[in-house]
Amino acid sequence: MKICVPVERFNGMESAVFGHFGSAPMFALFNTETGELSVIDNRDEHHVHGACNPVMALGGNLVDAVIVGGIGRGALIRLMQSGIRVYRAEAASLGENIGMLQDRKLPEIQPHQTCGGHAHGGGCAH
Repeated sequence: MKICVPVERFNGMESAVFGHFGSAPMFALFNTETGELSVIDNRDEHHVHGACNPVMALGGNLVDAVIVGGIGRGALIRLMQSGIRVYRAEAASLGENIGMLQDRKLPEIQPHQTCGGHAHGGGCAH
């Protein structure tokens, strides 16, 4: 399984999960089959709220799952339409969350649990 986790700084498995998918500076990619851990820049970091293009953000890297602190509805729907499952981070580090996902202890995010923006009382469900 290939897992994507948005991070602000790459510090291996100790990398802290970034609060929002679309505005994360980079993504850590972990392959559970090979143990390979890599990082890519977010190619869609500076988008207008609600216009996140997760496929562009991942730069063509195919993943099976995303673990996030928060995500907008549009990005979640686009990921889901691409067959990518999205899970809510329950721990601070990349490694802890990957372990929790493998143990089936992370909740899958549903559209009503997404971020509605931070301006003008949009609020987030995280």
